[in-house]
Amino acid sequence: MPISNNHSSDTTSSVYSGLNRIKCFSCHSVEDRARGMEEYPVTAVEALCLGTSLTISGILYFVYRKKKKTVDKLKDAPQLALDGKLGDLLNVTPGKCLQYVVIEGTVQPVSEPLRSQFQEGAVGVVQKLMLREHKLVWNSLARAWTDSERVLHQRVHAVPFNIRGSEDATVRVLCPLEASALNMEVIHEKFHQATYGFTDVIGQYLSGEKPKGQLETEEMLKVGATLTGVGELILDTDRALKLRPPTDGSEYFLTTADFETLRMDQESQAAVWQVLASVFALAGAAVLLWVARRYYRGLQQRWEQERLRREFETLGAGSASPPALSGPRTSQDEAAAPVENACVICLSQPRGCVLLDCGHVCCCYSCYQALPQPTCPICRQAIRRVVPLYQA
Repeated sequence: MPISNNHSSDTTSSVYSGLNRIKCFSCHSVEDRARGMEEYPVTAVEALCLGTSLTISGILYFVYRKKKKTVDKLKDAPQLALDGKLGDLLNVTPGKCLQYVVIEGTVQPVSEPLRSQFQEGAVGVVQKLMLREHKLVWNSLARAWTDSERVLHQRVHAVPFNIRGSEDATVRVLCPLEASALNMEVIHEKFHQATYGFTDVIGQYLSGEKPKGQLETEEMLKVGATLTGVGELILDTDRALKLRPPTDGSEYFLTTADFETLRMDQESQAAVWQVLASVFALAGAAVLLWVARRYYRGLQQRWEQERLRREFETLGAGSASPPALSGPRTSQDEAAAPVENACVICLSQPRGCVLLDCGHVCCCYSCYQALPQPTCPICRQAIRRVVPLYQA
């Protein structure tokens, strides 16, 4: 059955119209995806780095503020002489309590002291026995064996004791195990070397762990040692002086060092926490600046694209030919009159831009904007910039 020319032209025009609609839909989809990506200027990795740095910086700053508060309280804490006048001072104090004070004296047990299990004649009031395991662990990242330590067993014993000053004045120390900076003397230390055979060596290389041995230590706060206490001093109902942890949450200290050494040590710790908090805060600020810089460069590109789009629209409006006097054109006329120098992508618009650096003139500006990658459709070379095509 013969097919008329009108029917074939209608079919051709409908096919072209369908292709144009499909291409326009794909162009809009690409633009929508690009616009959706631009709405989120922070990538997942950048958000993770920013959140981690800010979180760690906040935690470190909290620790620094707490340590700084402790240093300030140590500076303001009065140093009281442990003598017979201390009880009279507390007796006239409201509440018979001094919130945060510093006292120094020698350690004296209230009853029978603790005796060392390893050193004959060593006695004290606080005793710590510890057994540590030392071993080498294979680090796959560093490709080397690294030292590792684990506490296998620990026991701490304490008996009631006082701090004795001049004129036989004493202060009972409460809750000594809750105190910070309680550095005791190591009176026993022995390392037990690990022994193993050939099969043990093979198992160590397979498991990635080499036991070195066990370290046995004994630490003790000896009787007669000089002790510095920082805490809350109270006068009990039996007129006994007692040093206890502060009720306002301040840090409680018992140390064998002097007060000046304790204060300087706390100041150095506060400085370290401040430096660490500053480093992580600067890292977060660097990530923010990087994101802001990238977002600003993206805005500049969009502004440049918008300027080019307006320039192309102005060029297209100026070069558009006036409509024919014979009346509106039909679809058959549009199909019969092909576009001169048509875009190689949509085939419906004239070529209107020059792709640089390759110099190809192959597409319209709308199809250039819809390219998934900024590469030339002809030679696949990267497009660095685009300029409008002016035809005389």
